[in-house]
Amino acid sequence: MEKNRVHVRDYIQLSGELFEAVQKQRIYPDSKHFVDMVPKSESSNIIETWKSEKETPDFNLKSFIETHFYLPENETEHAEIVSQSSCRKHIQSLWPQLFRKSDSNTNSGSSLLPLPKPYVVPGGRFREIYYWDSYFTAQGLMADGHHEMVLSMTENFRHLIETVGHIPNGNRAYYLSRSQPPFFAPMVDLVISHYGEEKIAEFLPAVEKEYQFWMDRTGEDSRRSLSISDDKDNNFRLNRYWDDYPAPRQESWFEDVELAEKIDETDREQFYRDIRAACESGWDFSSRWFSDQKNLSTIETTNILPVDLNVLLWFMEKKCSEWNRTIGNSDQAGLFDEAAKKQKYAINQLMWSSSKGFFFDYNCAKKKQTNVWSLAAVYPLYFGFADFGQASSVANMLEEKFLKDGGLTTTTNHTGEQWDYPNGWAPLQWMAIRGLERYGFSELASTVKSRWLKLNNRIFQNTGKMVEKYNVADLAKEGGGGEYPLQDGFGWSNGVYSALDD
Repeated sequence: MEKNRVHVRDYIQLSGELFEAVQKQRIYPDSKHFVDMVPKSESSNIIETWKSEKETPDFNLKSFIETHFYLPENETEHAEIVSQSSCRKHIQSLWPQLFRKSDSNTNSGSSLLPLPKPYVVPGGRFREIYYWDSYFTAQGLMADGHHEMVLSMTENFRHLIETVGHIPNGNRAYYLSRSQPPFFAPMVDLVISHYGEEKIAEFLPAVEKEYQFWMDRTGEDSRRSLSISDDKDNNFRLNRYWDDYPAPRQESWFEDVELAEKIDETDREQFYRDIRAACESGWDFSSRWFSDQKNLSTIETTNILPVDLNVLLWFMEKKCSEWNRTIGNSDQAGLFDEAAKKQKYAINQLMWSSSKGFFFDYNCAKKKQTNVWSLAAVYPLYFGFADFGQASSVANMLEEKFLKDGGLTTTTNHTGEQWDYPNGWAPLQWMAIRGLERYGFSELASTVKSRWLKLNNRIFQNTGKMVEKYNVADLAKEGGGGEYPLQDGFGWSNGVYSALDD
């Protein structure tokens, strides 16, 4: 998508010689720091000044950057939160610190994509909205009475679909080349459940436009939608995660370039695309995407047809059918209903293992399931995709392989990556608990819920914070892995806690 590449190249802090100099010299330990900075004057003038000064004996790059750029204040880093007696009260007092007003006065040259309505940021280093985070944050906002904020966030996503053609990873120019797990339809469903069916007509066109983004292709195969055949020559069409810009991520440029040095030069473009595609998945990073299930250097995200993504698209098709029928578009409803039937058949054929009693991602290059045990398998339960036999078997496997003292671990592979064992993440606990409840496994759901809330409370009592991820296997240790320190804030942890505690 060439327009996305042009956007990146239009920003002095996202590309070019100065950008690379800043990232190579590591004047900031976090690569994201500079890409979020805003130039104080015209980019051409800054570049001209830099070129004339950089060879002088006393030139200091960090001083130069801080003279010519500024970092917008991150309100949550300096928030004065009165100590609260309980985790829930802390979350309720923290919400306003995570709220942001509309971006009507966004500074020229900022990488922030302006949004017309108020929204919520996760906290910590994350100064912008994040797509799939917002759905889980919204669960808690609803529980705590912030219904208007949930509506505003959903309207912002509609705005992004209408203006850039999809919902980016976050509202930053450097995220334009990818999306995240498509939770817009579930968010619209949440809005409709509260505000009524009159909201269908307001949001359905945007849901359908996002659907076309995920299904877009040129010829047989392109981008996120693939026509594939299994080892028995059956033909299916399913989806994968993708990114339109196969180059180092602007917000993790140094890390990507350093890792790519271990990769053969002819394979680096594919490596960068697979890294970015994993970011679109939200699971950055996990053994789900690794050929050897151990090392990031073997990443092959674009070869993987993920359970979670394809169940989300099935849900989108089901909802588009239902909503079109509600407003009288029976022909369109029929088309989406037929698409959902094909999607369900393909998922069951390729991703369900009757011998193991579990859903697995499918590697379309190797024409077999990946055999990575992951909580992506709870999506079929949460969205009502699974039949009772499948749900019962998944529940057994969750209890046998995933359940730990603090909740459910993300995968059974211990790789050091943040989306693997021993970490637990709020969105996956939420979907597992609600999915188990949906099929009547209330005792296991209650166990997961109580262990997760107890762990959240324990960390809160020890630190006064809600954090991004938790170590569910060793309660004496904090969550780890990833490319940055453990973040506090934290949007979806807050949201899921409030929703479960409600």
